[in-house]
Amino acid sequence: MTTSPTTLILDHACEHARTRGGEVYLTQPVGGGKVVDYSWAEVIDQSRRMAAHLQSLGFERGARVAILSKNCAHFIMAELAIWLGGYTTVAIFPTETAETVRYVLEHSEASLLFVGKLDTWPAQAPGVPAHLPRIALPLAPHTRDVEGYDTWDSVIGRTAPLAGPPDRRGDELAMLIYTSGSTGQPKGVMTTFDAFSRAAEGFAAHTARQSGGREDHRVLSYLPLAHSFERSCVEGSSLVSGRVQVFFAESLDTFIQDIKRARPTVFISVPRLWLKFQQGVFAKMPPAKLNRLLGIPLLGRLVARKVLTGLGLEHVQLAASGSAPIPPELITWYRRLGLSILEGYGMTEDSSYSFASTVGANAPGYVGVAQVGVMYRIADNGEILIKSPGQCIGYYKQPELTRECFTADGYFHTGDLGEIDARGLLKLTGRAKELFKTSKGKFVAPSPIENRLNAHPMVELSMVSGVGQPAAYAIVVVAETLRPRLSDQAVRADVTTQLTQLLHDVNRELPEYEHLRMLVVAREPWSIENRCLTPIMKIRRNSIETAVAPQIEAWYAAQGAVLWA
Repeated sequence: MTTSPTTLILDHACEHARTRGGEVYLTQPVGGGKVVDYSWAEVIDQSRRMAAHLQSLGFERGARVAILSKNCAHFIMAELAIWLGGYTTVAIFPTETAETVRYVLEHSEASLLFVGKLDTWPAQAPGVPAHLPRIALPLAPHTRDVEGYDTWDSVIGRTAPLAGPPDRRGDELAMLIYTSGSTGQPKGVMTTFDAFSRAAEGFAAHTARQSGGREDHRVLSYLPLAHSFERSCVEGSSLVSGRVQVFFAESLDTFIQDIKRARPTVFISVPRLWLKFQQGVFAKMPPAKLNRLLGIPLLGRLVARKVLTGLGLEHVQLAASGSAPIPPELITWYRRLGLSILEGYGMTEDSSYSFASTVGANAPGYVGVAQVGVMYRIADNGEILIKSPGQCIGYYKQPELTRECFTADGYFHTGDLGEIDARGLLKLTGRAKELFKTSKGKFVAPSPIENRLNAHPMVELSMVSGVGQPAAYAIVVVAETLRPRLSDQAVRADVTTQLTQLLHDVNRELPEYEHLRMLVVAREPWSIENRCLTPIMKIRRNSIETAVAPQIEAWYAAQGAVLWA
C-alpha cells in the first residue's frame, strides 16, 4: 500500500482487508494443541461489527474504551473496533492489581471495558467500577465473575458491520498508554493516530530493510500488547505491512511449543528471556563443553543449529532485544550460534521509535543509530534528548508534567544518559534518576554494573544500590535452573565461590568509588507478581530497596563477599 503523510493505521488495515482479505493475519491457540486462524477480511469484519455496537451505545467521539487482556487475536480486533468507532484505547497491563486497574479506569474516565484472556481476573475484578459496562472477549475467564457480561461473539452475531472508510484524523488520540512505571502511579501517555502510524510505518520499513527486503514474516506476540514496544513494533508494523502473520502464545508452560508452532522469522524479546534461554541451554550442556564444541569446524555449525532448533529459533532472520540493557557477552554468545541480536532503544513517549541497531551498524553494548526521521542531541549533563515522528503530545491530565518533559524546541527529556560514537551508535551509560551517592560523595551508575553481573551464567537478575553507604552493593537472583538445588550445601558452596570470583572480576573493571562491597543472594526470585518487576520485566528499584531496608545494616556488618539473604 502506498504510504503518504496522511495515511493512518486504519487506512492500512482496511486496505489489506480489501486486497488480501483471504490471507491469514492472526493465529490464536485455543487449547489442546488447536488454533483458530483469522484472515484479514474476518479481522476487519468483526472489528467493524463491534465498532457499530460501540457507536450504538452513544459514547462521545474520543471516549476512552479500555482493554484488560493478555495478548490474543481479539485484543487487536478490539483495538481496531475502538478506533473504527471513533474512540481512544486504554490498554491495561494484564498483571496489574485491582488497585491499579481501578486507578487507570477512573483516571482515564473509561466508558467501557473489554475483559479478555487473564490469569488473575477474580483478584482484579473488584477494581472495575460497578457501573462500568463490560464485554467479554472469546478467551475471557470462564468464571462467575463474567456472568451476565455481553460477549464479543454475541455482539458481532447480531450487529451489522460499520460501513465506509475509516473516519479518523491524525491529530486525534489513538491511545492512552499508562506506563508501567518503576515508582508511583502510572502516567497516561497521549499518542495520536499520526504518531502511532508513523512509528508503525517506521518499524515495518526497518524490519524489511534488516531482513533483506523481505516483507512476509511470522512473529510470535507475547510481550505485553499494553506496552508501547509490542504495540508499535508488532501490532502496528503488522497492520502496516499486511504480510506479517502474528501468532500468539497459549501459556507460559507451552511457550517453547508456541514458538515452534510459529516458526518465527522475526523474534523480539527482552534481556531476561534471552538469558533464560541461555541458562536453559547450559542446564543441558555445561558452558565449557558447548564452547569447545562450537569451536570445532563443521561440528560447531551443526551444534549451533541444534541449539537454535531446540529453542524454536532456527528460522529467525531478525532477532532483537529491548526494554533494558542486554549484556554484551550475551550478544556475543548468540552470535556464535549464528543469531545476531540487534538492540534497540525507545520509550512509551515516542512509541518506542527512536534508536535501533542495523545489520550494518551495530556493536555489543550499543543500542544502534537513530531511526529514520528521529532527531536527537546529548545535553550538557549527558541526558539524551529526542524528537521522534512517534512522539506523544504529553501526559493525560498532567499539563505541568508535560511542560517539564519537553524542551522549548520540542525535544523530549528521556532521563537516560548516553554518548554517541563516531559511527552514530548510541551507548546508554545510565539513568539520571538511578544515580546514587555513597557516603564518600561519589555518584554510582547502577545499570552498567548490573550489566556486568547479569552476564554471568549463574545470575538471572541483579540490582546495585547503596545510597549513603560506604560502598555500593548488589543483590542477585540466581539462575532458575540453580534455585531448586540450593538446599544442597555443595551447590551452595559452589555458587558462593563463583559469585565471589564474579565480585572480584567486576570490581577489577570499575573505578574504586564504584566497587561493590558484597553480593547478596536474594531469598526468592523477583517477579511481576511480587511487584519486584514491572510488566515488561524491568526491576522496580524502590520496591526492592524498601523490602530489604531492614537488613542493610546487618549486611554491611557481616563478613564475606557473598551473603545469603
